[in-house]
Amino acid sequence: MERLDRQQLSEAILHAPAWARVGITMPDEEMREKAATELANSILERLSDYPAIPDPNQLSLFK
Repeated sequence: MERLDRQQLSEAILHAPAWARVGITMPDEEMREKAATELANSILERLSDYPAIPDPNQLSLFK
């Protein structure tokens, strides 16, 4: 499994829907679960668009 970059993860959290970021703090358990699921989906979606961190041992095809 590849390591996550803190900056990428931070950006993904900050770009998640506001209701999901606030929803994880709600006293209602069902709302927290829905918000956590949405937050996770949003993070995964955003991180899947990031290019992989290049391996320094891999030859570069483009400069």
